[in-house]
Amino acid sequence: MNQILSTAIPQKAGNNEQSVVTELKPLIILGLEILLALPLGLLLSQLHIGGVTWLFGGIISGAITLQTYRILYESCLLPNRSVRKLGMALVGLNVGFSIARGNLASVASYAPVFIFLTFFILICGTVIGYIYSRLIKTNLLTAMLATVPGGVGLMSAIAADYGRDVTLVALVQALRVTTVVLLIPSIARVSTGTYVNLKTFPLQGALLSLAPSQLGFLLLALVLGGLGAYLAVRAKIPTGDFFGALIIGIAFNPLMNWLPVLGDVNFIPPPLINLIGQMLLGITIGEYWGKKPTFKIQTIAYTLMSVVLTLVAGAIAAILAMQLTSWDWLTCMLVTAPGGSAEMILVALALDHNVEIVTAGHLLRLVAINSSLPLWVFLFRRLEENEYRGTELKMKN
Repeated sequence: MNQILSTAIPQKAGNNEQSVVTELKPLIILGLEILLALPLGLLLSQLHIGGVTWLFGGIISGAITLQTYRILYESCLLPNRSVRKLGMALVGLNVGFSIARGNLASVASYAPVFIFLTFFILICGTVIGYIYSRLIKTNLLTAMLATVPGGVGLMSAIAADYGRDVTLVALVQALRVTTVVLLIPSIARVSTGTYVNLKTFPLQGALLSLAPSQLGFLLLALVLGGLGAYLAVRAKIPTGDFFGALIIGIAFNPLMNWLPVLGDVNFIPPPLINLIGQMLLGITIGEYWGKKPTFKIQTIAYTLMSVVLTLVAGAIAAILAMQLTSWDWLTCMLVTAPGGSAEMILVALALDHNVEIVTAGHLLRLVAINSSLPLWVFLFRRLEENEYRGTELKMKN
């Protein structure tokens, strides 16, 4: 009996230790990704590629970490959606504080333009998705989720909810988002020179820029931002993590000034919030690359073609926006760019260029995508059923 107990107790302890390690694995991997993203961000900042430096550092870090894990343990690790939610909330909070100082009333007057551009981009995405589905022989809903500009995390999550090919959707979305995030700052820098503010957030300045007296406001803003994100998600608002925190960022200073005990408050979050948000968003994009899905060369070629077509559709939409508004070409490009909404708003923030207009355009697109999704699902399922019946009839004849 003693021998049995002596062998059972260590085994139980070992099982407990193994379960603890399993539960802590996402945190351990995230810690490694952040530790790798920091030196990568510092290295990239020396290249003066602009304010999205830390986003690129996160992308490289996430890809390297998951690829290394796959090689060492011969198993795939799923991208951490919670990390993306946190990153979106931090970026949303920072964007909210930024656009609160802008003229939000003027943005509302462009609502018809936003609606038209959103409708145009969705129609183009649907057509491209139909062509893509025919080329790679997949169902219409999967192809549509892959080609409509909605962001890696959001469209992949929708694909998972409807039982579609999540890997394919993530591949197309990640390729397009990465291309756009790389392309726009480069074009802005080459084309306009000093016209665009390509500021970089240095790590030392981000860590040391917060005065001790502002620490309480920062903690309160983070708590309220988290609460706003939680409530928005519970209310099933599209990208609620981003939208809820953004609303808190806009309303924070007016709310503090409304309280008589505080007086005049003009709080601005330190650059560290934006830096961390960038890294977390980048890490989740990189994780999709690190999964290294196995596709045929033909599928990858058709995927590249769909990405190019989507970029062309975004360029056409930007030209239309220039004809319909008084916006400069960079604003039109940022509003219509077929990247992830949080990423494109982050690029606008990094370029310090009409953030409120870009935010309004991308948020409206997200609302349109989510609100029209049930109709798309119904229509595409009907089309798939009709095609299936037609195929059966041909086989019988």
